[in-house]
Amino acid sequence: MAAGGFSKLPNGSVVVALNLPSPAADGPAGVRVLVHARNRARALTRLRNLGLRAVYLRGNAAPPTPDEITAVLHHPDGVIWRTAPDCGVAGPDLTTELWHPIRALLGRPVAARR
Repeated sequence: MAAGGFSKLPNGSVVVALNLPSPAADGPAGVRVLVHARNRARALTRLRNLGLRAVYLRGNAAPPTPDEITAVLHHPDGVIWRTAPDCGVAGPDLTTELWHPIRALLGRPVAARR
């Protein structure tokens, strides 16, 4: 389960943002993952197919910011992440860290979006 939210784009697709605990025990406190897909269900399916099985979106408490939407739309895979802020408060991510492709987090290649 994860905090997060989504934004519907004018073309009908969505950007889903999720705050997840770090998959690495010695890693950062958590990560913010952004996924661009046709709908919310497909976005969550994309993450589950990458191995993040227990990912659910309940509510819209922390939707992606306009800057986050721009970042994921300009990435060829359509799935990116960066360290989540430690404050634990839903809202804009104020870190200065750059976005990373999801393969950098999971340690394996990801096929390009169709």
